[in-house]
Amino acid sequence: MPELSQRRRYLVLAICCAGIVVVVMDISIVNVALPAIRRDLHASESGLQWTVDAYTLVLASFLVLAGSTADRAGRRRIFQVGLAAFGLGSLLCGLAPSIGWLIAARALQAAGGTMLNPVAMAITANTFPDPAERARAIGVFGSMSGLSLALGPIIGGTLVDGWGWRFVFWINVPIVAAAIACAALFVPESRASRARRSDPVGQILVILVLGSVVYAIIESKELGWSSPVILGLLAVAVLGVLGILGYEPRRADPLLELRLFRSVPFSAAILMALFALCGFSAFLFVSTQYLQDVRGMSALTAGLCMLPVGLLVVALSPRTGRLVGARGPKLPLTVAGAALAMGGAASLWLGPVTPLSAVLATYLLFGIFLGTVNPPITNTAVSGMPRSMAGVAASLASTGRQTGTTLGVAIAGTIVGPALARGGTAYTRAEHGVWWLVLGLGVGILILALLSTGRRAMDTAGQAAALFEEVDHDTESRTASLRR
Repeated sequence: MPELSQRRRYLVLAICCAGIVVVVMDISIVNVALPAIRRDLHASESGLQWTVDAYTLVLASFLVLAGSTADRAGRRRIFQVGLAAFGLGSLLCGLAPSIGWLIAARALQAAGGTMLNPVAMAITANTFPDPAERARAIGVFGSMSGLSLALGPIIGGTLVDGWGWRFVFWINVPIVAAAIACAALFVPESRASRARRSDPVGQILVILVLGSVVYAIIESKELGWSSPVILGLLAVAVLGVLGILGYEPRRADPLLELRLFRSVPFSAAILMALFALCGFSAFLFVSTQYLQDVRGMSALTAGLCMLPVGLLVVALSPRTGRLVGARGPKLPLTVAGAALAMGGAASLWLGPVTPLSAVLATYLLFGIFLGTVNPPITNTAVSGMPRSMAGVAASLASTGRQTGTTLGVAIAGTIVGPALARGGTAYTRAEHGVWWLVLGLGVGILILALLSTGRRAMDTAGQAAALFEEVDHDTESRTASLRR
């Protein structure tokens, strides 16, 4: 890719951020619209779970494929195709006549989203060759991800109360159209120096594992964990994992590049991404319904109650990105893990008539968490890796996030779903299971932050990167000899 001026580089970053904003915001913006969707489309609680999880499950399943395809076919091209598919899916979501059609349109939306998240990250990583400048750009990119997740309920509440839940989806269409045009004008085409081949068997195994686990969790409250269907799905998931571990290492270009996990910081980043988004999505799923269905708030008021989260993300994310670039990820990750754990603990005290000031104070902890967790995770996942692996590494990090989001909604909905109809104290008591989960995930992030930032852990990152540099060098040597 040719060297770009600083102004052009930051323009490319802005276009990539527009792509990530619509994809990530559609994870959280829908949450505040769920009560309205339930009433309008007569949806069940599992229908609402699938409205969120059909989107995040497709994202998690195909992100790695999209990243490697973009490395091979051209990142700008795949980015534009993804924008078009996402826009079409958004249009159809707003036109859905039933919950089944809405879930199907959400899946199409997500199919486009898979081509935006990791590809935009790879474009960003390749646009900024200087390591320090790249770290700052990745920090901005990660910050926009967190900001979009936090501001989604506020924007969603405004749209639901002002124009109806369908505009939650239709707002994406003009943004996507502008991004397609700007990408064609300003984003240069780029590819990985070594093209990776497709891996259909690996892709099928990933879909089987994620789909089976999520379906089993969501439907377990109806069928029971001892149901033959649920046990069969869990068995399929276990066999899928064994298949991945046995099949993928034997491929020259596997879908899941397991050698990346020899890097302790990279492995920890994937786990922390999963923990972080599992915790936050569970918080968001139960809190928006708590505010509207238990406390009787409008969608806009419920969205405004999330304002402390959004304001803290705006304030903390840029500073966190600069801190990561200057001093590394340890401190912000430690703060993030502690804040999530404290948020889960404080939420155990929330009830139907808890003073709103106490509720908002608790949400501040989740704002601190989200404002400090995304930039260090994103930077840790791709830093130290060769540029040729940027798409795959970014895709795996994004897969960790979307898998966490999917599991968070599935688990939270399963815990609180039976109590939703009873409302009031029954619902807030059921929430306790969610808050204990959130507390545990925060502790997990705190432990991983301490384990993954030491000198020995960083040495493993260099050793893992060297593996791919050797492969790239051997491939280039063979190509040169063939040409001669």
